[in-house]
This record gives sequence, C-alpha cells and structure tokens, in this order.
Amino acid sequence: MTSTIRQFPTGANRSSEEGKLDYEGFLSPAALKCFAEYMHRCRHLPDGTMRESDNWQKGIPQSVYMKSMWRHFMEVWRLNREPPPTSWGPDDAEALIENLCALLFNVQGMLHEVEKRRG
Repeated sequence: MTSTIRQFPTGANRSSEEGKLDYEGFLSPAALKCFAEYMHRCRHLPDGTMRESDNWQKGIPQSVYMKSMWRHFMEVWRLNREPPPTSWGPDDAEALIENLCALLFNVQGMLHEVEKRRG
C-alpha cells in the first residue's frame, strides 16, 4: 500500500488522509454537546446519587434498548406530526431534543452491545 506524503510550507510532512476515518466531518459538535448535556442530566438518580458517565457500558440488554428506542421514536414522531413544527412552542422543541437524545443514547448503546459481541 502506497501512501502519499503531504508536505507543508513549514517543512513538516504527514502521510495522506486518504482512506482514514473523518470523525470531525462525520459528527456535529452542536449535536454532541446537546447529547452530553442530556447524558449528564440522566446521571442524577432519584435517590440523589450520581452514576458514572460510562455506567451504560457495563451492559444493558438489547431488548431494553429496543423498547426504549420505540417509546422515544413514537414521541419524536408524534411531536413531528402534532402540532406541526411551525406552531411549536419552547416546550415542544425541548421535548423533541430530549427524545432525540434518548434515541441517540439507545441506538449507540445497542450498537455498542452488537460490536462487543462481534469482537
């Protein structure tokens, strides 16, 4: 495999970015910030304690992720249909964001479990 060398005006060089994953281009900083804020809110437990941020990585059954995904998807769908987005108030927008973040959590969690099994 041959790799093109990039030469910079400073004299520094690096291998080509060709074929490398572009995380910076694939992800939205705004969406990730919103998701991190959602996840932080969800760390607070009813008994006043706070779970670790990576607690979910200990393992949650796929069936739990699936049922939660459906509940949050149905709420996103409902919010998208009734009332129409053009007549939304601030509470509707917040509910949509909360449910989209919950969907992202469940999709990521399920994908994490699938990847763990795939090895």
